[in-house]
Amino acid sequence: MSPTGPNNANVPPGLAQAAAYSWRILAVGLLGYVLLSLLGQLQLVVVALFIGLILAAIVGPLVGLANRVMPRPLAVAAGLIVFIGGFVGILVFITTSVTGQWESLAQQFVVGVGQMQQWLEGPPLNIESADFTVWYQNGQQWVIDNRGELFSGVIGSAGTVLEIVAALALALFSAVFFLAGGSNIWGWAIGAFPQPTRARIDGAGLVAWRSFAGYTRGIIIVAAANAVFVCVLLLILGVPLALPLALLVFFGTFIPLIGAPIAMFVAVVVALAARGPVIALIVLIGIFVLGQLEGHILQPLVMSKAVNIHPLAVAVSVASGTLLAGLFGAVIAVPVVSVFYAVAKFWFQTAPAPNKERPLDGPDTEPAGSPS
Repeated sequence: MSPTGPNNANVPPGLAQAAAYSWRILAVGLLGYVLLSLLGQLQLVVVALFIGLILAAIVGPLVGLANRVMPRPLAVAAGLIVFIGGFVGILVFITTSVTGQWESLAQQFVVGVGQMQQWLEGPPLNIESADFTVWYQNGQQWVIDNRGELFSGVIGSAGTVLEIVAALALALFSAVFFLAGGSNIWGWAIGAFPQPTRARIDGAGLVAWRSFAGYTRGIIIVAAANAVFVCVLLLILGVPLALPLALLVFFGTFIPLIGAPIAMFVAVVVALAARGPVIALIVLIGIFVLGQLEGHILQPLVMSKAVNIHPLAVAVSVASGTLLAGLFGAVIAVPVVSVFYAVAKFWFQTAPAPNKERPLDGPDTEPAGSPS
């Protein structure tokens, strides 16, 4: 029955429009739920492909430079060899440098927390020691109860050595094809869509890749800058375990909003235990200055073109990603949201002009606003 029939005559137009939007929203939500459930079942494959995309984003510039003087296949091989060799070399250097220091780092952290607890028990707060015990036990129990969710994703799905090796092999295999013929793969994929929409889909894919690659390269630069700054600061102030603490800051930066502050808090606590409150205060001030430089200079300079989403959206994305996929979800939340935002913005800005009839005969025409 048509919307203007007698059964709908008394329905207010606003309610009818809301109902029309509601069932469409429910349909889209159901589709999204099904897709997320499917991705959850194929989590190992998704993680491997994601790592492959990261490798392609990082190694891509190296391959582009090498391709100027050698064929594409050799350029891909050279780029991957240089990257893997450099990555393994860094891992060996870090491993040999921090071996045996992690236990000392944990001890220093415990000592620093104990000193902070003693100060909080004194004036003006006068917090009772029993309260700290209750808070510690509650926090420990929460971590135990939620360890599956906190460390799900990569750790949960790749629980065996065989799965880890398989995921890394698939990631490397995917990266080789992404670097050697990513445009051909993308061209084959969009060939399944109708001819009139291929130009817009092609443009959306280009925007998505630029956003993802820009974020990946940018976050590595920001993480490295944070780690170098913290390492130099701690070495100048004579704080022990500078390299392990800088390493914590580097990896913590990959979890937006919360990762780097938590790692830097550990550095302040270790400085408090090892060098006293004055040095700890200097470290805290230095970290505050680093946060200002990162937020107002480094991130806008490095990542402004790749990530253009509101800080509230970043916070909600990280929280949602953590709830949905644990640690892995927290890491990928911001790049995924930034890619979707960039694609949606491009898609609606290049929408075909309304009320423009296409000819009944003749060649297909490209939609308005499509990239040349």
